[in-house]
Amino acid sequence: MSTMYIWEDKAWPNFTYDLSCVQETLYQYARETSSLAGGLSQVSEEMKEETGIDLMVLEALKTSEIEGEKLNVEEIRSSVRKQLGLSFNPKLTQDPKACGIATFMISVRETFKEKLSKKKLFEWHRMIFSGRKDPELGKWRTGQEPMQIVSGSIGHEIIHYEAPPSGCLDAEMENFIFWFNETDPMKGQKKIPGPVRAAITHLYFECIHPFFDGNGRIGRTLSEKALSQDLGHPVLLRLSTTIERHKKEYYRELSEASRGEMDITEWINYFVKTVYEAQLDSKKNIVFVLQKEKFWNNFGSYLNEQQEKVIRRIFKERVSGFEGGMSAQKYMKITECSKATATRDLTFPITWVR
Repeated sequence: MSTMYIWEDKAWPNFTYDLSCVQETLYQYARETSSLAGGLSQVSEEMKEETGIDLMVLEALKTSEIEGEKLNVEEIRSSVRKQLGLSFNPKLTQDPKACGIATFMISVRETFKEKLSKKKLFEWHRMIFSGRKDPELGKWRTGQEPMQIVSGSIGHEIIHYEAPPSGCLDAEMENFIFWFNETDPMKGQKKIPGPVRAAITHLYFECIHPFFDGNGRIGRTLSEKALSQDLGHPVLLRLSTTIERHKKEYYRELSEASRGEMDITEWINYFVKTVYEAQLDSKKNIVFVLQKEKFWNNFGSYLNEQQEKVIRRIFKERVSGFEGGMSAQKYMKITECSKATATRDLTFPITWVR
């Protein structure tokens, strides 16, 4: 007997679920949302802007890595800064992939209040494949061959999922877009909790799989759009970063949820917890930004040029920190100074931090 996929169920797309298993997580999410807002209120506008840029850069990098595409983080950063009208390195804005994903991330954040539309989805699809000339860019897939997610070697393929035929896509996506816009909390309609709506959005979109490629990247950012609409401002979450850290679990949960019955309680449980984990990561990042700004305000004027260069290099590693700490050898390599200078500069901070 062939496997039934969720879209083949007569009840599709009327998902059912029980939220009792995520009530505590939803409560914690709401509490941390308030805490994050309080933390951000203490950050300067300049730092808020840099935090937003860092977020977009890391999300662009990680959402691409999930799909097996490696991009240069500094090229993405420079492309984001260019798009925002900020200073950038022209030498690092040549890769069309980096420019495209940067444009995509900015568009998603700047248009979070807008209704979702077929036109916008097509624009995003062209953005993430900037530089390519595929005939199916910016439109629903049209091939007659089944859209299958397959693993394994030739002759030993395992079919994990088969999406609806291309002939159904206009109707399926019309229904999806209507549902997404009708459940927008900014319209004042019956409200689905933000993380729950984000979970349904992602699964619903991925099950349809409307594009020949790029469905994962667009699907994850649609979840972030849903979260932003719930908050009323662009969400400060690194959702793709969290998903990439547990990529096998993500694909397993997505595969299981896309088969069989319409009850998606397990998927919602998984996804809501993933959103909450991403939120806790963001909290660490906000605390880091606050501490960094406090450091520069208190000690920036005491640093010589070499010390400032090293501190900026350490801060570049963000929450993860500088691997192995700082040593005289590392200091010498970063600043190209003598061992005596490195030792003196590393000892000097102790006298003014006390």
